[in-house]
Amino acid sequence: MASSGAGDPLDSKRGEAPFAQRIDPTREKLTPEQLHSMRQAQLAQWQKVLPRRRTRNIVTGLGIGALVLAIYGYTFYSISQERFLDELEDEAKAARARALARASGS
Repeated sequence: MASSGAGDPLDSKRGEAPFAQRIDPTREKLTPEQLHSMRQAQLAQWQKVLPRRRTRNIVTGLGIGALVLAIYGYTFYSISQERFLDELEDEAKAARARALARASGS
């Protein structure tokens, strides 16, 4: 029969398993088997979360791309409707014509 000591995996008083403690692999003296087991557990956690994270990353990327394209398109649309450069160009042509008229008329 198992005694309810420190080695008991189930705390008989509360009916709960003890929590895992965080350890620093660089400070603790761990065996290669323990390091391998830790890496396997981390890999399993990453593989479990990876599809959800990939989906979120794709949706975020598409959202940012759509925003960039919208700003880019709006910029071209608004610049194509501005006519102030045409007015400046017309004034410059008129000024050149006046300058030529004065130069040839003198």
